[in-house]
Amino acid sequence: QVQLVESGGGLVQPGGSLRLSCAASGVTFSDYCMGWFRQAPGKEREFVATINWSGTNTRYEDSVKGRFTISRDNAKNTVYLQMKSLKPEDTGIYYCAASVWLEMQRENYAYWGQGTQVAVSS
Repeated sequence: QVQLVESGGGLVQPGGSLRLSCAASGVTFSDYCMGWFRQAPGKEREFVATINWSGTNTRYEDSVKGRFTISRDNAKNTVYLQMKSLKPEDTGIYYCAASVWLEMQRENYAYWGQGTQVAVSS
């Protein structure tokens, strides 16, 4: 049974930082590309970042480029999202997901976590 479990969310002031983690089990982690998505209240789930199997290739949504960094540790079956210079518009539930290929479309991800809440507010 595949499980993806996110952690690290919370409340942070604008300009602050958070690091999200997603631990995978029940799957050969290095066989999958991993992605982060987010969903703000009343909006659709949107792509944030993705990383390939070895961690050598990444893609980012334009609004987070230069502020967010996705990385992975295959020995720990974990993918990370380092978020800096956070803005109120980054608020939402953040989900990690697994895909066979490097994808930015959520429909192409086979497995999803339950999400972790990020709130950016003063």
